[in-house]
Amino acid sequence: MPKQATDPAVALQLGVDRASPVPLYFQLSQQLEAAIEKGRLPPGSLLGNEIELAARLGLSRPTVRQAIQSLVDKGLLVRRRGVGTQVVHSQVRRPLELSSLYDDLATAGQSPTTRVLHNAVEPAGAAVAAALGVAEGTEVHRVDRLRCAHGEPVAYLRNHLPAGLLPLDTTALEATGLYRVMRAAGVVLHSAHQTVGARAAGAAEGALLREHEGAPLLTMERRTYDGTGRAVEFGSHLYRASRYAFDFQLLARP
Repeated sequence: MPKQATDPAVALQLGVDRASPVPLYFQLSQQLEAAIEKGRLPPGSLLGNEIELAARLGLSRPTVRQAIQSLVDKGLLVRRRGVGTQVVHSQVRRPLELSSLYDDLATAGQSPTTRVLHNAVEPAGAAVAAALGVAEGTEVHRVDRLRCAHGEPVAYLRNHLPAGLLPLDTTALEATGLYRVMRAAGVVLHSAHQTVGARAAGAAEGALLREHEGAPLLTMERRTYDGTGRAVEFGSHLYRASRYAFDFQLLARP
């Protein structure tokens, strides 16, 4: 059997720059992580023997082992007795900007899919009413979705929108992202206020996200406004901390 059939890493264009000040193990781990994130090493892929990978790259076995261990520590790889080193999943890294999770996953090659769990008009509770700037009890549209990447759950998304703002067809919501549906309907997304936090998973949430009860989850609440300052969406989302991270760019004060 050809080597590529059992060792996907062989087909990757891996290499290191010995003149670079960046440690060799880190260069290798970054290339492997990028391959995982882009789907070139999909979940379930087995990496080859460390000795053979080291020989192919002209690296020492400890260097290759350190690179692989760094990805094991991140939860991207796992060592299984009698099986070898296997890709578990890739971590979603998302910039903090006004963008759709669906679009960010698609851009990163993460093969996003969506399952709509709830899609109905209902009275707004106090928190939702305050976020959307309407009276408590006003009818609003609620949509709950489970977002997956490469078939693995990443986030549980709950969104509330003003009733009648736009049609929210379940088929369309499962085919693409909510923000794409909103923009296609002529809703202009201008700005948002977002709060990020964390909490432990409840039993039902854990079951949906394939995490045990009490597992850490990232939380995000977002209020989105159109160009007139009207609130057009309130999102309350849960993300698997093992699969998801927010990226920040920080600038020094002048």
